[in-house]
This record gives sequence, structure tokens and C-alpha cells, in this order.
Amino acid sequence: MSTTVPVDLAQLEEREVMPGFRGRFVHTDRTTLAFWEIDEGAELPEHRHPHEQTAHVLEGSFELVVSGEPHRLGAGSVLPIPSQAPHSGRAITACRILDVFSPPRDDYR
Repeated sequence: MSTTVPVDLAQLEEREVMPGFRGRFVHTDRTTLAFWEIDEGAELPEHRHPHEQTAHVLEGSFELVVSGEPHRLGAGSVLPIPSQAPHSGRAITACRILDVFSPPRDDYR
């Protein structure tokens, strides 16, 4: 995808990747941006991946546990997650979160 072409998020297909996690995805040569709408109470099972990830809470409250350390994140919070770090989480309220992954997430294409 060319980085010089504007993207209208409302025009992108929304996909439910796991129960309560609906995302729209923008891919570049080096990153994937995942725009999430997350239901209150939705749980993210512990997992890890080779991608470096940065989570930015746009709205709501989310508890993210990274390498066993809990972080309660609210609107405006940003938390980097290193490659291969085990992480899990739970939406305390309905949330909107932007995750940035590098390298790109082919499984989200």
C-alpha cells in the first residue's frame, strides 16, 4: 500500500478477530495499524508474537498485562510491548485502541 494514499477507516472492512475485538487494518511496507473497537469485558488471551507492538488507548479503559506486569490504561495511554513478550488483557469498559505492529501482521491482511 502506498503511504501517500489517504485511507477512510469507515470504508475498510471490519473483522472480528476474536470475540469482542473488531478491527480495521491499514498496512504499509513496515507496519500494520490495527484500529480496534472492543466490547466491555472482552478478554485477550495471553499470547506472544515476533512483532513489536505499541498500544494506544483512544477511548475507554483497558488492563494490559505484559510479562506478568499489569498496566491499567486509559484514554491517551501508550504502552510499547517488546517482540516475544507474553501479554494478555481485558477491556474494563468499551474501548477504542490503536495498535501499531512492526513488522506488518500478515495474518491481519
